[in-house]
This record gives sequence, C-alpha cells and structure tokens, in this order.
Amino acid sequence: MGDLIGEAVEGTLYYAARREFSRVAAHPASTPERLSVYADMARLNTLFMIANAGSGHIGSSFSSLDILACLYLDEMDCEQGDIFFSSKGHDAPGLYAMLIATGTLPEEKLHRLRRLDGLPGHPDIAVPGMVTNTGSLGMGISKAKGMAFANRQFGKSGRIFVMTGDGELQEGQIWESLVSAANAGLDEITVIVDHNKIQSDYSVERTMSLGDIEAKFKAFGWEVVRIDGNDTDTILKAFQQLRSVATKPKVIIADTVKGKGVSFMEGTSIDSDVEMFRFHSGAPQSGDYRRAAQELIERINGKLSSMGAEALELEQTTRPAPATSNVEPARLFPAYTQALLDQAQKNKKIVALDADLVLDMGLIPFSEKFPDRFVECGIAEMDMVSQAGGMALKGLLPVVHSFSCFLSTRPNEQIYNNATEHTKIVYVGGLSGVLPAGPGHSHQSVRDISAVGGIPGLVMVEPSCPDEVAPLFDWCLNHHDGASFLRMISIPYQLPYALPAGYRPSLGQGVTLREGRDALIITYGMVMLSEAIKAAEMLAGKGLEVQVVNLPWLNHIDGKWLSGTIAVHSYVFTIDNHYIDGGQGDYILSAIAALGHDKHLACHKFGLTSVPPSGTNDEVLAAVGLDAASLARDISARMKLR
Repeated sequence: MGDLIGEAVEGTLYYAARREFSRVAAHPASTPERLSVYADMARLNTLFMIANAGSGHIGSSFSSLDILACLYLDEMDCEQGDIFFSSKGHDAPGLYAMLIATGTLPEEKLHRLRRLDGLPGHPDIAVPGMVTNTGSLGMGISKAKGMAFANRQFGKSGRIFVMTGDGELQEGQIWESLVSAANAGLDEITVIVDHNKIQSDYSVERTMSLGDIEAKFKAFGWEVVRIDGNDTDTILKAFQQLRSVATKPKVIIADTVKGKGVSFMEGTSIDSDVEMFRFHSGAPQSGDYRRAAQELIERINGKLSSMGAEALELEQTTRPAPATSNVEPARLFPAYTQALLDQAQKNKKIVALDADLVLDMGLIPFSEKFPDRFVECGIAEMDMVSQAGGMALKGLLPVVHSFSCFLSTRPNEQIYNNATEHTKIVYVGGLSGVLPAGPGHSHQSVRDISAVGGIPGLVMVEPSCPDEVAPLFDWCLNHHDGASFLRMISIPYQLPYALPAGYRPSLGQGVTLREGRDALIITYGMVMLSEAIKAAEMLAGKGLEVQVVNLPWLNHIDGKWLSGTIAVHSYVFTIDNHYIDGGQGDYILSAIAALGHDKHLACHKFGLTSVPPSGTNDEVLAAVGLDAASLARDISARMKLR
C-alpha cells in the first residue's frame, strides 16, 4: 500500500467500506486481535471524515477507539438494553466511524461530517445511536444516573457505559454526580475515563492536576480499575472483571494516548503544551494526512497478514478544495490580544483568567509577558468566575475568558453574584453566534445575550471589526463602572464595510455604515453586519435604499439617539446573531415602544427561532435565514406587503 499512497494524486482520501469491517469482525482470529485491527480501521475512517469535513477532533477520537471497538463488538448487549454515550463529545468523529462500521449509521454518512443534514460536530440525539446530547462538559454521569433511575422505575434492564475526558474531571458537576450513584448502588453504570493526559491548552497535569484519581473515585464509593486503554486484551479483561461487581457503580481509568495510532500525532509527554501537540482539533494538512493514512494502512495490513487475512481493500475520493478569495478576511482576536497587552502594560491590576482556551482566546502572548498575572483555571468555569469575583473584591481588575456558550451559562449564577457586589469584571466570550456552524449547537452561542443581558449594571458589547475591538475594550475597562461582556466572533470573515474615520463608541449609540431612506437595518458584529450590507446592496438593485447601522451595544439603547435614527423611516429591521427571543432586537423594539412615537412604524426582528444545525458556515446561515440572500428576500417581501 506504500506505493498507492506515495503515488496518489494530491488530495486523495482513503477509507474502508463497511464490508471490510464485517470481514474483520467475522474472522476467526482471537478477539483482541480482531478488535485491534477493527479499531485501526475506524481510525482510518475517522481521519478520512475529519480531512473531508475540514475540521474535527483527531486526538480525542483516536485515543478512545480501542475502547469503543471492545464495547460495540464484544461487551455491550444492545438487545438487553446496554447503551453507550460520550460525555466529552470531542470523540464524535471516532464514535460515528464505529457506528457506521457496525451498521447503526448509513455508510454514506462517512461523507457528511459537519454538514447540513449530516453528522454534527458533537453528539446529538437526532443521529441514530446517540442517546444524549453533549453540552458544557461534566453532564454525562448525571445523565447516566437519570437513565438508570428511569430503567429501574420501568423494570428495564441494561447497563449504561459513559465516557468522560480526563480534563472533564475538572468540572464540578462530575464530583457532584458521584455520591448519590454510590449511595443508590447503581452498579449498572460504568464510567470510562479516557485518561489521555492532554487537554485543549496544555497537559492535564500542568493545567489542573487531578492527583490520585483512583483514590478519589474510591473515596466516593465507586469500584475502580485502572488499565492500558489502548490494549484490547486488557480492556476486555477489565470489562469481564467488573461484570461480577454488584451494588457499586464502576469506573475504568483508561490510560490512553491522545492521537493513538499515528506516531507523529501521538501526545504522550505530561509537559506537552498547545504548541507541542497540534492534533487536538482541526483537519490535518495534506502532507500530514498522507503520512497518517500511510502509517495506518501499513499497520492494518500488517495485522491482517498476521491473522492470515487479505489486505485491506480501500475506497478513495478527492478532498474538497478549500475556498479561496483575493480579499483578506478580518480577524478579531489578534486585535484583542494587542488591546489586552496594551491595557495590561498601563494597568498592573489587570489579571487574565482562562478556562482551557488559551490559544483560542488569544492569551498566549499575555501568559508569556505577564505570567504572574495569568491564571489557568482549567475546565471549571464556575470556579473561574468566582475566583474573579474574589480578585475584584480585593482590588484587582479581572478579565475572564472562555467561549461564550460556556461563559454566559455555566457560571451564570456566579456572574450575577459578582454583579451584586458592584465590582468591575470584564468577561470576554469567544466563539459567539451561530458560526462556526461545524461544531454544532453545543458550541453555537446564540443565547448569551438573553442569559446575561438582564443582569443589572452589566453591559454587553460586540465589535464590528478589528478597529472597534480596542475602543470597546477600553470602554469596558476604563469608562464603565461595573461588569461588562465583550462578545467576540472567533472566525475570520470578509468585511464589505469599514468604520467611518474618527469613530468612537458611545454607550447605546450606533454608527451608520450605509445610508438609505427606504428602510433601516440595525445589527451588530462582523457576520450580521456583513450579511446586512450585502443584503442592502441586493435590495438597491430592486430600487430600495436601506440604511445599515452598526449598534455594538447589545443590551443598552440610547433612546435619544434611536429616536433620531428612526425618524425618517417607516420600516425598521433588527438582525440578531442569536435567538430572536432575548436578543438585541428585543431591546431595540422595547426602546422604540418607550419613545411613544405617534407615527406608524413597521418593525420586524430577524434571528434564530430554533436550535441551529451543524454544517458549513454558508449552508447553515442560509438554513436559518440569516444570509444576505435570505435577508434581502424577506425584507423585500415585508416592505411590499405594506
């Protein structure tokens, strides 16, 4: 197979058809041998799916596949009600590969990872074989307890296997979930900790050491075994050992290797950090894909040969070409990184807190320049926000970082508690809005405005472009007397507009990016403003001139400014990169109502009305009606109805 990969046309991708998995599953070799090659074949297909999709999590999928092979082909009895689900969620591509191989999912789904009507980036119960959704980490064991309780109520049998990550053990809900499971004697629950020792930022040991996790689980009353989680023989023996344990929930601490199966993708050092381990997330580059596929295919065929089986018959397809453009897209986080450094240089009270997202949130330069003022909190958002509260009470100026989907919701009570103390804290949320759409709804932050926008004294802002980041951040730090939330788009986006010269943000007031007298669009952020400007250009082709206003203040509206802005208009449209309920549009329409205008004003809110799907950015924007073409069509239709 070496020649096939070496001479292949650039962009060729390889995968194994289901018939090859069936052939291996039926082979008379020993069970551990069969399962080992089956797991490697699933790795090959996982690699294919992620490369074809352009994103995904290789490391976490690869580390768990030996365990999944043992569960699905040997240990679980689905007819007796046994189920498995992942609490960590990043292993979704590997789990999909296993479900496709075993026939639970259609084989064509191999080509639909992170595509509309395909396989979402994280587990979702709409996909056959998925019994629960993932969300913010830490929920899995609690859900397993609920399932066990329901089974007992209905007199049903069935074991529940749930996999957690080791970094996930930093979430407080994990430890809340343990005591009652032991007290209730839930021996039908088996938790498998994928202890691959590397999380998003650094090693687990460096980020937040777990200490003696065997002793911790035992202290909570659980039966504990620790094994090599990438050795199928050892895994099978552990499951066999635990079958005889009654009246106690069980946990397997599975020591695994992140990226297991491809030598240059494997992360084994406890000192590995985000710059040393490149395969936590994202699709492999062309050269890395070819090397990885080569290594997997050669090892699979070597194992098949030792079993006396024929070599793997491969399928192949062409990798989709990446979209290209002559226009450089705008990126917010480089501007934020510089703004944070500049402010920290001037104010020694500024400290930055991070929840295992140091790379994504642009914090590596800060952590290097101000190591004594950087606090890595791990996957523990509630703890992080309350730490910030304590710091603020003692005179520091905390800047708290995580993805908006986790920062606005999991520690919501803690954010509110801090606000009641009238201290100044800046919360910075990345990955805000419906894009990127590939990871799915657990990571699409489209309810954060409603989640924290009503907290007294807290002001939410969202920059429209890199040039607006520093002024808004400066306002949050130096001009606002209270808490603030800087909502940030993480993806690059091409901007068909620029802020006017000399623009400075003023609380509750917007700025016009495009003039027009026939209708008014008020929105915010790079994605929605870009789509609004493009929609306005489309409408101009129909003879409708639409004014587009950037209003970076998400939950505070200056009534006097708004009154002057809407004065010449009969139609006002708001666009939210968020659910319609509780978004900026609600604040704008409430402010319009409070003005008491006697003129008739037709208002309409655009935004999400249901849980957004997973897919490519373009197809999901169109699916939820927030792309330029959909907006132009719907605005035109509403204006003609009057």
